[in-house]
Amino acid sequence: MSEKPDTQSHAEKALKYHAEPSPGKVATLITKPCETQEELSLAYTPGVAAPVRAIAADPQAAYQYTAKGNLVAVITDGSAVLGLGNVGALAGKPVMEGKAVLFKRFADIDVVDIEVDAPTTDAFIDTVTHIAPTFGGINLEDIAAPYCFEIERVLTERLDIPVFHDDQHGTAIIISAGLLNALELQGKSLAESRIVCLGAGAAAIASMRLLVRLGAEKNNIVMIDRKGVLYHGRGDINIYKEEFTNDTGARTLEDAMHGADVVIGVSGPNLISQAMIKSMADHPVVFALSNPDPEITPAEVHAVRKDVIMATGRSDYPNQVNNVLGFPFIFRGALDVQASRINIDMQVAAVHALAQLAHAPVPDSVLKAYGKKKGSLCFGPDYIIPTPFDPRLKDYIPPAVARAAVGTGVARIPYPAHYPQLGT
Repeated sequence: MSEKPDTQSHAEKALKYHAEPSPGKVATLITKPCETQEELSLAYTPGVAAPVRAIAADPQAAYQYTAKGNLVAVITDGSAVLGLGNVGALAGKPVMEGKAVLFKRFADIDVVDIEVDAPTTDAFIDTVTHIAPTFGGINLEDIAAPYCFEIERVLTERLDIPVFHDDQHGTAIIISAGLLNALELQGKSLAESRIVCLGAGAAAIASMRLLVRLGAEKNNIVMIDRKGVLYHGRGDINIYKEEFTNDTGARTLEDAMHGADVVIGVSGPNLISQAMIKSMADHPVVFALSNPDPEITPAEVHAVRKDVIMATGRSDYPNQVNNVLGFPFIFRGALDVQASRINIDMQVAAVHALAQLAHAPVPDSVLKAYGKKKGSLCFGPDYIIPTPFDPRLKDYIPPAVARAAVGTGVARIPYPAHYPQLGT
């Protein structure tokens, strides 16, 4: 008999995946035996009093006697969940559980997902502050701009563990690594490139800040929000957008893209036309990162330009800009030196490590995971950033991040002996 055709929609499959055989995607695991009376007495009373006294005397002992050092909180208020908007804290839980899966799968980091139903920004900040002693790091997720900027800033000041808003910095790191490689292939420098940023939210602002740190000229960046170009004197923008106002006569996306070397879309679907692509400079770079539908598709771009390097946020096109390339390994490096924060130097180190990995020969395991033949994935226009299933990500990014943490004085312990040493 022939197999019955699969008539389930993707949504139906996703619901079944999340519901069966048990609801959700995460659970807890006991790491110590508790099978005998003696083991019970060690796990709980009276034995547990010994580490309690040790931590009371020296809070740093929590890293030795509890799971704190490998435990990250993934926290949201549900105000900007994926492309679904303000769906509320509880509805954001499947995404936070998904983030937990990625942390564990790619970097063996344990996660507790926390959904905070907070009426104000201050209430959210206070809630996270009060629960922070439990964790070795905090990953903020799916929090709307501009509130996310203030939340991250205040929590970073208050807490002595890394606070990282992945929608900002994770996206910025992957974009930056891919762009450095794309510009190298196009024979252009970051400092001289004219960059159009379509979008002015958290990811856009963080990405442009990081690119400036890497060498881009702020005067060469034109940022565009829903109302048009951010220019000097425009009176309807917040302080975060004001940072990227420019002295330009451009007022529309079409104006801005004329002669541009780079366009980075972190906005919405179908906003870039083929005519705009045709008006760009020779050998342009197009990052159309709106998900699931990009600002313009690769097919539309390549139909009018043959000299383009393009990336999207989708796995079914080459050059996927995917945050999973960054955040698990950035936290791995930070946790392994008990860092008090993830600073800009650590982010820059992650960018260069990720960009460097794309130059290395691709192992057979990656080719097999993506159904590719030997030699089909190598540094070039269709391979400017590594793939998420590259096992070497954990060998490149965490050591670079840890080394930067030690070098900038935010690490509590030395660079790990099991990491590659300088010059090796």
